Amino acid sequence: MSAGGGAASPLARLSAAQKGHLAMLCFSALVAGSFSLGGIAAPFIDPAVLNAVRFALAGVVVLVMAWMTGSLSRAAFAGPWRYVLLAGLFAIYFVTMFEGLKTATPVSMAAVFTLNPALTAVFGYLVVRQVTTMRMALAIAVGGAGALWVIFDGSWEDLRAFEVGRGETVYFWGCIGHALYAPTLRKLSRGEPALAFNAGILVAGTIMLSIWAAPAIGDTDWAALPAIVWITIVYTALAATALTFVILRYATLRLPSAKVMAYTYLTPSWVILWEIALGKGAPPALILPGVALTAIALLVLLRDEDAHKPDHPAQRRNN
Repeated sequence: MSAGGGAASPLARLSAAQKGHLAMLCFSALVAGSFSLGGIAAPFIDPAVLNAVRFALAGVVVLVMAWMTGSLSRAAFAGPWRYVLLAGLFAIYFVTMFEGLKTATPVSMAAVFTLNPALTAVFGYLVVRQVTTMRMALAIAVGGAGALWVIFDGSWEDLRAFEVGRGETVYFWGCIGHALYAPTLRKLSRGEPALAFNAGILVAGTIMLSIWAAPAIGDTDWAALPAIVWITIVYTALAATALTFVILRYATLRLPSAKVMAYTYLTPSWVILWEIALGKGAPPALILPGVALTAIALLVLLRDEDAHKPDHPAQRRNN
Protein backbone atom coordinates (compact mmCIF):
# COMPACT_ATOMS: atom_id res chain seq x y z
CA MET A 1 0.00 0.00 0.00
CA SER A 2 1.14 3.52 -0.71
CA ALA A 3 1.40 6.25 1.88
CA GLY A 4 -1.94 7.61 0.70
CA GLY A 5 -3.70 4.28 1.29
CA GLY A 6 -4.08 3.34 -2.38
CA ALA A 7 -2.67 0.27 -4.04
CA ALA A 8 0.44 0.71 -6.15
CA SER A 9 -0.16 0.74 -9.90
CA PRO A 10 0.81 -2.36 -11.94
CA LEU A 11 3.59 -0.34 -13.60
CA ALA A 12 5.03 0.71 -10.25
CA ARG A 13 5.27 -2.95 -9.20
CA LEU A 14 7.44 -3.87 -12.17
CA SER A 15 11.19 -4.27 -11.74
CA ALA A 16 13.61 -2.00 -13.58
CA ALA A 17 14.35 -4.77 -16.11
CA GLN A 18 10.64 -5.46 -16.68
CA LYS A 19 10.06 -1.77 -17.35
CA GLY A 20 12.90 -1.90 -19.86
CA HIS A 21 11.24 -4.82 -21.66
CA LEU A 22 7.89 -3.01 -21.76
CA ALA A 23 9.60 0.07 -23.19
CA MET A 24 11.25 -2.00 -25.94
CA LEU A 25 7.91 -3.60 -26.83
CA CYS A 26 6.60 -0.11 -27.60
CA PHE A 27 9.86 0.75 -29.35
CA SER A 28 9.56 -2.17 -31.81
CA ALA A 29 5.98 -1.21 -32.71
CA LEU A 30 6.96 2.39 -33.42
CA VAL A 31 9.99 1.39 -35.49
CA ALA A 32 7.84 -0.89 -37.63
CA GLY A 33 5.75 2.09 -38.66
CA SER A 34 8.86 3.73 -40.10
CA PHE A 35 9.37 0.79 -42.47
CA SER A 36 5.77 0.81 -43.68
CA LEU A 37 5.53 4.57 -44.19
CA GLY A 38 9.15 5.03 -45.27
CA GLY A 39 8.78 2.48 -48.05
CA ILE A 40 5.99 4.56 -49.54
CA ALA A 41 7.67 7.97 -49.13
CA ALA A 42 11.26 7.05 -50.07
CA PRO A 43 10.95 7.63 -53.84
CA PHE A 44 9.70 11.20 -53.42
CA ILE A 45 12.41 12.88 -51.32
CA ASP A 46 16.16 12.73 -50.74
CA PRO A 47 16.80 10.60 -47.62
CA ALA A 48 19.20 13.12 -46.08
CA VAL A 49 16.66 15.92 -46.58
CA LEU A 50 13.86 13.92 -45.02
CA ASN A 51 15.98 13.07 -42.01
CA ALA A 52 17.30 16.61 -41.59
CA VAL A 53 13.69 17.83 -41.34
CA ARG A 54 12.57 15.03 -39.05
CA PHE A 55 15.56 15.59 -36.72
CA ALA A 56 14.84 19.34 -36.61
CA LEU A 57 11.15 18.82 -35.83
CA ALA A 58 11.91 16.20 -33.20
CA GLY A 59 14.63 18.41 -31.72
CA VAL A 60 12.24 21.33 -31.25
CA VAL A 61 9.65 19.10 -29.57
CA VAL A 62 12.16 17.48 -27.20
CA LEU A 63 13.83 20.79 -26.36
CA VAL A 64 10.46 22.30 -25.42
CA MET A 65 9.61 19.25 -23.31
CA ALA A 66 13.00 19.39 -21.60
CA TRP A 67 12.60 23.09 -20.86
CA MET A 68 9.06 22.64 -19.50
CA THR A 69 10.18 19.85 -17.18
CA GLY A 70 13.27 21.69 -15.97
CA SER A 71 15.63 19.09 -17.44
CA LEU A 72 17.85 21.56 -19.26
CA SER A 73 20.99 22.66 -17.46
CA ARG A 74 24.55 23.55 -18.33
CA ALA A 75 25.74 20.29 -16.78
CA ALA A 76 23.49 18.26 -19.07
CA PHE A 77 25.43 19.50 -22.11
CA ALA A 78 28.89 18.82 -20.76
CA GLY A 79 30.99 16.86 -23.21
CA PRO A 80 29.09 17.87 -26.37
CA TRP A 81 31.27 15.53 -28.45
CA ARG A 82 29.20 12.68 -27.01
CA TYR A 83 26.06 14.02 -28.67
CA VAL A 84 27.86 14.48 -31.97
CA LEU A 85 29.09 10.89 -31.92
CA LEU A 86 25.70 9.39 -30.98
CA ALA A 87 23.84 11.61 -33.47
CA GLY A 88 26.24 10.53 -36.20
CA LEU A 89 25.49 6.86 -35.55
CA PHE A 90 21.73 7.35 -35.67
CA ALA A 91 21.89 9.68 -38.66
CA ILE A 92 23.87 7.08 -40.61
CA TYR A 93 21.24 4.47 -39.82
CA PHE A 94 18.25 6.60 -40.80
CA VAL A 95 19.75 7.96 -44.01
CA THR A 96 20.93 4.55 -45.21
CA MET A 97 17.52 3.08 -44.39
CA PHE A 98 15.69 5.46 -46.71
CA GLU A 99 18.44 5.27 -49.31
CA GLY A 100 18.23 1.48 -49.28
CA LEU A 101 14.46 1.54 -49.66
CA LYS A 102 14.92 3.23 -53.02
CA THR A 103 16.44 0.14 -54.65
CA ALA A 104 15.99 -2.81 -52.28
CA THR A 105 12.82 -4.78 -51.68
CA PRO A 106 11.26 -4.71 -48.20
CA VAL A 107 12.07 -8.43 -47.87
CA SER A 108 15.78 -7.86 -48.39
CA MET A 109 15.86 -4.81 -46.13
CA ALA A 110 14.09 -6.61 -43.31
CA ALA A 111 16.49 -9.53 -43.63
CA VAL A 112 19.44 -7.18 -43.13
CA PHE A 113 17.67 -5.60 -40.14
CA THR A 114 17.59 -8.95 -38.34
CA LEU A 115 21.39 -8.82 -38.08
CA ASN A 116 21.14 -6.01 -35.49
CA PRO A 117 20.84 -8.13 -32.32
CA ALA A 118 23.90 -10.21 -33.17
CA LEU A 119 25.85 -7.07 -34.11
CA THR A 120 24.80 -5.40 -30.86
CA ALA A 121 25.93 -8.40 -28.83
CA VAL A 122 29.38 -8.06 -30.42
CA PHE A 123 29.58 -4.30 -29.84
CA GLY A 124 28.17 -4.70 -26.33
CA TYR A 125 31.19 -6.82 -25.47
CA LEU A 126 33.73 -4.63 -27.28
CA VAL A 127 32.45 -1.33 -25.84
CA VAL A 128 31.25 -2.14 -22.33
CA ARG A 129 32.38 -5.78 -21.92
CA GLN A 130 28.84 -7.15 -21.73
CA VAL A 131 28.98 -10.92 -22.10
CA THR A 132 26.12 -12.64 -23.93
CA THR A 133 25.00 -15.67 -21.94
CA MET A 134 24.14 -18.99 -23.55
CA ARG A 135 20.46 -18.34 -22.94
CA MET A 136 20.66 -14.92 -24.60
CA ALA A 137 22.56 -16.42 -27.54
CA LEU A 138 19.87 -19.07 -27.91
CA ALA A 139 17.16 -16.39 -27.83
CA ILE A 140 18.99 -14.38 -30.50
CA ALA A 141 19.26 -17.46 -32.71
CA VAL A 142 15.62 -18.49 -32.25
CA GLY A 143 14.39 -14.92 -32.73
CA GLY A 144 16.49 -14.51 -35.86
CA ALA A 145 15.07 -17.72 -37.33
CA GLY A 146 11.54 -16.57 -36.54
CA ALA A 147 12.10 -13.16 -38.06
CA LEU A 148 13.49 -14.66 -41.26
CA TRP A 149 10.52 -17.04 -41.40
CA VAL A 150 8.16 -14.05 -41.24
CA ILE A 151 10.15 -12.04 -43.76
CA PHE A 152 10.31 -14.80 -46.35
CA ASP A 153 6.78 -16.13 -45.73
CA GLY A 154 8.13 -19.50 -44.62
CA SER A 155 9.54 -20.17 -48.10
CA TRP A 156 12.97 -21.82 -48.21
CA GLU A 157 13.15 -21.06 -51.94
CA ASP A 158 12.68 -17.34 -51.33
CA LEU A 159 15.37 -17.39 -48.65
CA ARG A 160 17.83 -19.17 -50.93
CA ALA A 161 17.08 -16.68 -53.73
CA PHE A 162 18.11 -13.72 -51.54
CA GLU A 163 20.79 -11.66 -53.24
CA VAL A 164 22.61 -8.74 -51.68
CA GLY A 165 22.34 -5.65 -53.84
CA ARG A 166 23.39 -2.02 -53.49
CA GLY A 167 20.42 -1.08 -51.28
CA GLU A 168 21.05 -3.93 -48.87
CA THR A 169 24.76 -3.15 -48.72
CA VAL A 170 24.14 0.52 -47.97
CA TYR A 171 21.61 -0.35 -45.28
CA PHE A 172 23.95 -2.88 -43.68
CA TRP A 173 26.39 -0.09 -42.82
CA GLY A 174 23.51 1.80 -41.26
CA CYS A 175 22.61 -1.25 -39.19
CA ILE A 176 26.18 -1.33 -37.87
CA GLY A 177 25.69 2.25 -36.70
CA HIS A 178 22.36 1.34 -35.11
CA ALA A 179 23.84 -1.67 -33.31
CA LEU A 180 26.79 0.37 -32.05
CA TYR A 181 24.48 3.12 -30.75
CA ALA A 182 23.08 1.21 -27.74
CA PRO A 183 26.37 0.17 -26.07
CA THR A 184 27.96 3.53 -26.94
CA LEU A 185 25.07 5.36 -25.28
CA ARG A 186 25.55 3.18 -22.22
CA LYS A 187 29.27 3.98 -22.20
CA LEU A 188 28.86 7.74 -22.58
CA SER A 189 25.82 8.38 -20.39
CA ARG A 190 26.56 10.32 -17.23
CA GLY A 191 23.11 10.08 -15.70
CA GLU A 192 21.71 13.16 -17.47
CA PRO A 193 17.92 13.61 -17.66
CA ALA A 194 16.62 11.65 -20.65
CA LEU A 195 14.96 14.65 -22.33
CA ALA A 196 18.05 16.84 -22.10
CA PHE A 197 20.30 14.02 -23.30
CA ASN A 198 18.15 13.30 -26.33
CA ALA A 199 17.72 16.99 -27.09
CA GLY A 200 21.50 17.19 -27.39
CA ILE A 201 21.58 14.26 -29.80
CA LEU A 202 18.78 15.66 -31.93
CA VAL A 203 20.30 19.14 -32.11
CA ALA A 204 23.66 17.67 -33.12
CA GLY A 205 21.96 15.47 -35.70
CA THR A 206 20.02 18.37 -37.16
CA ILE A 207 23.19 20.44 -37.60
CA MET A 208 25.13 17.56 -39.16
CA LEU A 209 22.38 16.55 -41.59
CA SER A 210 21.54 20.14 -42.54
CA ILE A 211 25.15 20.79 -43.50
CA TRP A 212 25.43 17.50 -45.37
CA ALA A 213 22.11 17.89 -47.23
CA ALA A 214 22.22 21.67 -47.76
CA PRO A 215 22.30 21.51 -51.60
CA ALA A 216 19.50 18.93 -51.75
CA ILE A 217 17.41 20.94 -49.28
CA GLY A 218 17.65 23.95 -51.56
CA ASP A 219 16.73 21.90 -54.63
CA THR A 220 13.67 20.25 -53.07
CA ASP A 221 10.29 21.40 -54.42
CA TRP A 222 8.54 21.42 -51.06
CA ALA A 223 5.16 22.45 -52.43
CA ALA A 224 5.08 19.51 -54.82
CA LEU A 225 5.77 16.81 -52.23
CA PRO A 226 2.88 14.34 -51.85
CA ALA A 227 1.03 14.12 -48.55
CA ILE A 228 2.63 10.77 -47.67
CA VAL A 229 6.02 12.48 -47.39
CA TRP A 230 4.73 14.95 -44.80
CA ILE A 231 2.93 12.18 -42.94
CA THR A 232 6.15 10.18 -42.87
CA ILE A 233 8.19 13.18 -41.71
CA VAL A 234 5.80 13.94 -38.85
CA TYR A 235 5.52 10.30 -37.81
CA THR A 236 9.24 9.61 -37.95
CA ALA A 237 10.01 12.88 -36.15
CA LEU A 238 7.58 12.53 -33.27
CA ALA A 239 6.96 8.78 -32.87
CA ALA A 240 9.99 7.13 -34.46
CA THR A 241 12.62 9.70 -33.40
CA ALA A 242 11.69 11.83 -30.39
CA LEU A 243 9.78 9.12 -28.56
CA THR A 244 11.97 6.17 -29.51
CA PHE A 245 15.14 8.09 -28.54
CA VAL A 246 13.74 8.43 -25.02
CA ILE A 247 12.57 4.80 -24.98
CA LEU A 248 15.90 3.45 -26.21
CA ARG A 249 17.89 5.41 -23.64
CA TYR A 250 15.48 4.33 -20.90
CA ALA A 251 15.81 0.66 -21.87
CA THR A 252 19.59 0.62 -22.37
CA LEU A 253 20.09 1.79 -18.79
CA ARG A 254 18.04 -1.17 -17.55
CA LEU A 255 18.87 -4.02 -19.94
CA PRO A 256 22.01 -5.43 -21.57
CA SER A 257 22.49 -4.12 -25.11
CA ALA A 258 21.87 -7.55 -26.70
CA LYS A 259 18.48 -7.76 -25.01
CA VAL A 260 17.58 -4.25 -26.10
CA MET A 261 18.29 -4.99 -29.75
CA ALA A 262 16.67 -8.46 -29.57
CA TYR A 263 13.35 -6.65 -29.76
CA THR A 264 14.08 -5.90 -33.40
CA TYR A 265 12.90 -9.47 -34.02
CA LEU A 266 9.36 -8.30 -33.28
CA THR A 267 9.53 -5.66 -36.01
CA PRO A 268 8.42 -7.95 -38.88
CA SER A 269 5.37 -8.99 -36.87
CA TRP A 270 4.52 -5.36 -36.09
CA VAL A 271 5.00 -4.52 -39.77
CA ILE A 272 2.33 -7.10 -40.61
CA LEU A 273 -0.11 -5.24 -38.36
CA TRP A 274 0.90 -1.93 -39.93
CA GLU A 275 0.36 -3.33 -43.41
CA ILE A 276 -3.11 -4.56 -42.43
CA ALA A 277 -3.92 -1.16 -40.93
CA LEU A 278 -2.78 0.53 -44.15
CA GLY A 279 -5.17 -1.66 -46.16
CA LYS A 280 -2.60 -4.00 -47.69
CA GLY A 281 -4.27 -7.17 -46.45
CA ALA A 282 -3.49 -9.92 -43.97
CA PRO A 283 -0.45 -12.16 -44.46
CA PRO A 284 -0.73 -15.91 -45.19
CA ALA A 285 -1.09 -18.30 -42.26
CA LEU A 286 2.22 -19.87 -43.26
CA ILE A 287 4.12 -17.10 -41.44
CA LEU A 288 2.50 -17.76 -38.05
CA PRO A 289 5.18 -20.27 -36.96
CA GLY A 290 7.75 -17.49 -37.43
CA VAL A 291 5.71 -15.14 -35.26
CA ALA A 292 5.58 -17.86 -32.61
CA LEU A 293 9.38 -18.26 -32.72
CA THR A 294 9.92 -14.53 -32.10
CA ALA A 295 7.53 -14.73 -29.14
CA ILE A 296 9.45 -17.73 -27.75
CA ALA A 297 12.73 -15.83 -28.08
CA LEU A 298 11.32 -12.92 -26.09
CA LEU A 299 10.00 -15.27 -23.40
CA VAL A 300 13.49 -16.72 -23.07
CA LEU A 301 14.89 -13.22 -22.62
CA LEU A 302 12.25 -12.31 -20.05
CA ARG A 303 13.37 -15.26 -17.91
CA ASP A 304 17.03 -14.32 -18.17
CA GLU A 305 17.04 -11.46 -15.71
CA ASP A 306 19.58 -10.38 -13.11
CA ALA A 307 17.03 -8.52 -11.03
CA HIS A 308 19.25 -8.17 -7.98
CA LYS A 309 22.27 -6.45 -9.49
CA PRO A 310 21.67 -3.47 -11.77
CA ASP A 311 24.50 -3.36 -14.28
CA HIS A 312 24.55 0.40 -14.77
CA PRO A 313 24.73 3.00 -11.97
CA ALA A 314 21.98 5.06 -13.61
CA GLN A 315 19.65 2.07 -13.32
CA ARG A 316 19.43 2.60 -9.57
CA ARG A 317 18.52 6.25 -10.05
CA ASN A 318 16.05 5.85 -12.92
CA ASN A 319 13.80 3.04 -11.72
